[in-house]
Amino acid sequence: MGTDWGPVVVGVVLFIILSPGLLIQIPARTRVVEFGNMYTSGISVLVHALLFFCIYTILVIAIGVHIHVKS
Repeated sequence: MGTDWGPVVVGVVLFIILSPGLLIQIPARTRVVEFGNMYTSGISVLVHALLFFCIYTILVIAIGVHIHVKS
């Protein structure tokens, strides 16, 4: 029997990509989208959390990303 690392890998990658202000911030202070500004706000955290949940659910449940490691 092996371990399924697919949901863990998807979660870590999405967390890094969707961290507000790291690569992209939606909504930004003065614009709708800003890239690499390293700032964050409560609304952008909420938007990024909703995006994370939606994309994670689609990838893990609907598509079924699996990475099996045999021990």
